Amino acid sequence: MDYLEKAKALRSEESVHHNCAQATLLTFSEHLGLSEETARGVTTFFNVGMRCGAMCGAVSGALMVLGLAGADDKAAAELIAKFREKNGYINCAELLKAARERGEERKPHCDRMVYDGVSLAAEILEREGK
Repeated sequence: MDYLEKAKALRSEESVHHNCAQATLLTFSEHLGLSEETARGVTTFFNVGMRCGAMCGAVSGALMVLGLAGADDKAAAELIAKFREKNGYINCAELLKAARERGEERKPHCDRMVYDGVSLAAEILEREGK
């Protein structure tokens, strides 16, 4: 199973809700040698933009992935820039507002943000051999 498929499986689980940061970090937890329990715990309060509409949880989770994998500042800046280029924003409140204005429901929007964060992190890790 590739990373994007794993993220989709996590976001489709009906028995448990994984917030955007959790779904993103959990996707890579095995690769990073991180227990699922630790990954869930670390990301618990990174939902809804750190609970205040700030940075999107998918971006926060993807940055955690890069950091745990030993990526550098350049990789982090690249991830943020590419996410912003693709979605217009990196802050949860702005992303959700734009989604509402497009008529997009919250769950599909947030799923898409997770998939973008996972895809970008996977691309960077693969390129850097991490």
